Amino acid sequence: MRQFGWYVEHGLPDVARRFRSSVESSIKLALSRPKAGAPKPVRNSVLGDLRSWPVKGFDEFRIYYLARQDTLTVVRVLHDKRDIGAILEKQAIDDPGVD
Repeated sequence: MRQFGWYVEHGLPDVARRFRSSVESSIKLALSRPKAGAPKPVRNSVLGDLRSWPVKGFDEFRIYYLARQDTLTVVRVLHDKRDIGAILEKQAIDDPGVD
C-alpha cells in the first residue's frame, strides 16, 4: 500500500498502522453491505458497477471496489485529490493497485 509506505517514510509509523487498520476495517464494513457503497460510474468497461466506500478516520481516502456474486474485489484505495477518473479509466481488474 503506497500510502502506508509514505507515512512510514515520513516518520509516521503510528499513522501508517492506523491507516492500514482503518482500510482493513472499512473493507470489512463494505463486505457486510456491498451494495451500500456509492456507485462510481467510469468509462472503463471492466469496472461496471464500481462502488466506493470511505476509509473511516481518513475521510480523504476511498476504497473503490466491485461487488459481484459472492466476491468483493478491491480495485484501488485512492486519495480524493488524485485524478480518480484518469486512474480508473486505465485500471485492469487483474492488476489492482492501492495508492
